[in-house]
Amino acid sequence: MAGKIPPEFIDDLLTRVDIVDVIGARVQLRKAGKEFQARCPFHEEKNPSFTVSPAKQFYHCFGCGAHGTAIGFLMEHDGLPFREAIDELARLAGVEVPIEGGEQVRGPDHGPLFALLDEADGLFRRQLREHPQAARAIDYLKSRGLSGEIAARYGIGFAPGGGDFLLSRLGRTPERCRQLVDCGLIGEQDGRRYDRFRDRIIFPIRDRRGRVIGFGGRILGDGRPKYLNSPETPLFHKGRELYGLFEAQRGVRRGLERVLVVEGYLDVIALAQHGIDCAVATLGTATTADHLQRLSRTAPELVFCFDGDRAGRDAAWKALETTLPLASGSQTQRFLFLPEGEDPDTLVRKEGAEGFLARVEQATPLSQFLFDQLTAQVDMTTIDGRARLAPLARPLIDRVPAGVFRDLLEQRLSELVGLERRAPSSRRRTSRAPRQSALEQQRPSRTAWAIALLLNHPSLMARVDELPTDWRRASNQGVGILVELLETIRQHPTLTKAALIERWRDHPHFDYLQRLSVHPFLRHVSEEGAGPEFDGALERLGAEVRKREWLRSLDDKLRARVGRDSDDPRTHRDDS
Repeated sequence: MAGKIPPEFIDDLLTRVDIVDVIGARVQLRKAGKEFQARCPFHEEKNPSFTVSPAKQFYHCFGCGAHGTAIGFLMEHDGLPFREAIDELARLAGVEVPIEGGEQVRGPDHGPLFALLDEADGLFRRQLREHPQAARAIDYLKSRGLSGEIAARYGIGFAPGGGDFLLSRLGRTPERCRQLVDCGLIGEQDGRRYDRFRDRIIFPIRDRRGRVIGFGGRILGDGRPKYLNSPETPLFHKGRELYGLFEAQRGVRRGLERVLVVEGYLDVIALAQHGIDCAVATLGTATTADHLQRLSRTAPELVFCFDGDRAGRDAAWKALETTLPLASGSQTQRFLFLPEGEDPDTLVRKEGAEGFLARVEQATPLSQFLFDQLTAQVDMTTIDGRARLAPLARPLIDRVPAGVFRDLLEQRLSELVGLERRAPSSRRRTSRAPRQSALEQQRPSRTAWAIALLLNHPSLMARVDELPTDWRRASNQGVGILVELLETIRQHPTLTKAALIERWRDHPHFDYLQRLSVHPFLRHVSEEGAGPEFDGALERLGAEVRKREWLRSLDDKLRARVGRDSDDPRTHRDDS
């Protein structure tokens, strides 16, 4: 029931993609028993009422009633149409969406590349401990104040000089050589292959799951380039990845409170050495929209660190422009400008963690930085100067999502210009008000209760031996839906709750079925109690169906008898 996309493909897709990963990339989730919790992204609230169930691959907010699968979340949260939500999940899973009437095309298997990068990571780490040339690397790391413990935490390694260290150990077959090229470890020039990383300190770059996807290397000596990253590969895209994000999140149980965005590997590691382990670094590129999308739900506060010189402020302005379309007010963005000639690495070693964090606390809010930069371009002491401010600021403010934060920016602009604030934007998106329906205020009917239990626990199908024949003839539409659900699960016994519900997306009662699957009465039913509840619901429903069918049969007989009597001339009276 998913349109032109085979339902079996959607079943498989929802199995491959973990809803916790999908939502966790956009919402700050915290572990709560077997589930995850967060403040709902669909309405304003102080206490978390939004839950994500890994077992059921389903989310639900007890405050506003939002609920659904990973597909539904992308449609609701990211505003994607159904097909684009499928495409996004397929991209994450590494598969291609099949064309109508065609075979499912699976994406390339990147397992061998991950394995090869993991082997290379192990080799680089061992060389830092064992290779005769590694003393230079160790001396350099010590000169930067790094301990062996922090080096081990970030997996720092060493690539010896020469051109074939990895090639000679990992490229012993043509297939392995090709894979080394594919994952960016080996370069090719004039038909000759060579190690990309030579005589460098190595920093492994990990994805959100902790898998090595690439490397960065800092040269020892005066060679060029000073820093070298892996090239773009099927696994590594520098415009999307952030160095240190996995390490920052790994040791935090309740989620990061703040993320610092810095420029280099050693900035991240030096801050962690001093106990500030919430820093991440871009990988040779300016902060991108993909970076910000990933960080937007990682922590409630984002602080960009830049040099205080002209180049640093220019870079900060570019970051601000990239941030504006995502500045909804749900996350605080601030800008920290360091003293000239300093970077986070040198400054934290000079001032310590306490001094550095004091600077972070005084970082400039996005709104202040925006207006400071704009007002510096005009003469605010004159009417003409203030009038010029509006056309400078308006295009930037209009890039901010409609809502409270944009209204506040408009209010500040009006104050600076000297005008009364205009009415809030008519395009402003209002928060979804918590909703309560009749469905949630009373116990569901027998049919609805049986459907709710089955949607929430598809394994209950195993308790049904054979459906009564009269259920298939029942005039009750709810019974027909229940029968279809049971038959679907019988044919596909491994369906999860999410996959089962998605098969009904095109059905007129899809929304009703989704609401049934998170009915408040289900909270009072344990895993063990679901079976007896379902048995009882089916037994009562069966008796109800039999009674209705008996009454309908009796009514048909009476109607038929009345019809025959009306045609019998002996039943007619002659009143003439």
